[in-house]
Amino acid sequence: MTDVRDLLLPHIRQLNTYDSIDPMEVMAQQAGILPEEVIRLNGNENPFGPSPQVVKALGSFQHYNHYPDPDQRQLRAALSGYLGAPPEQIVAGNGSDELIDMLLRMFLGPGENIVIPTPTFGMYAFSAEVCGGEVRAVPRNSNFDIDVEATVCAVDSGTKAIFLASPNNPTGNVATEAEILALLETGAVVVVDETYYEFCGQTTLPLVAEHPNLVVLRTFSKWAGLAGLRIGLGVMHPDVARTMMSMKSPYNVNRAAEVALLASLEDRATLLERVQAIVAERKRMMALLEQIPGIAVWPSQANFILCRLPEGRGQEIFEGLCRRGIFLRNYNTPQLKDYVRASVGLPEETDAVIAALSELVGG
Repeated sequence: MTDVRDLLLPHIRQLNTYDSIDPMEVMAQQAGILPEEVIRLNGNENPFGPSPQVVKALGSFQHYNHYPDPDQRQLRAALSGYLGAPPEQIVAGNGSDELIDMLLRMFLGPGENIVIPTPTFGMYAFSAEVCGGEVRAVPRNSNFDIDVEATVCAVDSGTKAIFLASPNNPTGNVATEAEILALLETGAVVVVDETYYEFCGQTTLPLVAEHPNLVVLRTFSKWAGLAGLRIGLGVMHPDVARTMMSMKSPYNVNRAAEVALLASLEDRATLLERVQAIVAERKRMMALLEQIPGIAVWPSQANFILCRLPEGRGQEIFEGLCRRGIFLRNYNTPQLKDYVRASVGLPEETDAVIAALSELVGG
């Protein structure tokens, strides 16, 4: 009999699975506690959840039996008002992950490459490998800033795109306009992932009008608390947007996500107040972490904080937190050995993290 695996494309057979987040119930089983006792700070999720208006809108909507608008007319018009960009430059997706995937399927073929300053969000490399492309990782410097010269040098005739997050995940720092302009000069498509824009207020969106090779991504997962409904967006040159609209799945954004996005924009003031509360808690959490001997903390402009634990003890301390029902994001790459990333949660969650870390690091 034929082994069906032999029919798979070679690069798909060798694909490394993206390291995603376990459900709350699985975390609770691991810690031996109830799901409601879990402190889940490994996904950069919004601890406040969605706007109350979202719950009302989802409950009262009467047309879930109808397909969404494949042309995203209402969505793109609403997003245009929010972003200050023309509708013809905007495409909505099933999370920004889908937009990353579509961009790479549009531009990247087998044997071609993308360049990414690392460490960074893992979906760029994963999606490129799905396309059969090569990933050229350029290490950031000791402060996790982009090494612009090395990144530009990594670009060659086979380079189709440069991906960077700003603020960067997991380091929390922002790319400067000068750095982005230098990358744009390479001629490759430069994708600036502004998933955490609302927590810092710095954007490259105005540059899209002048640079047809620039794409800016945003999401409603973090600031609007809609991670479970999967709604993201991209702003790009109209020709790129038109091509993406023509190749996407017809109904890629479901009706519930569309309803939730529109309700979120109507209740923007409430959501942005919550963003400010998260920013204030980030500042408090950072100050508390800096008081624990043996922990180094990196300044962040996102809704998470990157910490370096005592050398050689990162995995031990991470596992100790898990046993206590506290789940942070850990890393086992050479660049981030002994590092953890803590999402900013509610004040009581911060206090629990600080108490557990103080005990484990001290022990």
